[in-house]
Amino acid sequence: MSVPNLSRSAHDEGAQSQPGAVSDSERWFAVHTLPFAEARAEAHLRRQGFRTFQPKRHKTVRHARRLSTVEAPFFPRYLFTVLDLARHQWRSVNGTFGVSRLVMRGDQPHPVPRGVVEALIEAADARGILQLARKLQVGSPVRLMAGPFAEQLAILNNLDDSGRVRVLLDILGRQVAISTGANDVLPVS
Repeated sequence: MSVPNLSRSAHDEGAQSQPGAVSDSERWFAVHTLPFAEARAEAHLRRQGFRTFQPKRHKTVRHARRLSTVEAPFFPRYLFTVLDLARHQWRSVNGTFGVSRLVMRGDQPHPVPRGVVEALIEAADARGILQLARKLQVGSPVRLMAGPFAEQLAILNNLDDSGRVRVLLDILGRQVAISTGANDVLPVS
């Protein structure tokens, strides 16, 4: 199984059993990038031998009365890298082209909670595009990710084959049906 946007480095001693799995001494860390430099930062980190993952999504862009769909970062200005703080030269990440800084706690990089990046990798296709719609179930809670109601919780009411969903949003004490793209909602666990 190919792992999306995830390269193994010379630092890896053995093959991991699951995509995105890390050894006991390694952890996933968030890397804050310069504006619109996620791909550049990822390429330079890989050249240095770091394993990386950048989750993406399809985004509809309107320009000159034309609509097009492009791949865009799911977390703009962020990507993930695997580090063993005792073994890797982690300070070199901060000096990498396209990187603003590692996400830190005090003077040490702050690891992403275990299982978060691994779950994102499992939900991504071979190109790193998150396929969250396949985990959606009618009647389950979802979080809206785009549009005027972004970050609101709703209940999934209907899924269709064209990639659209209808959710029920609680507004002023009543449920209002809203239609949106399936990739614009995130299952809430």
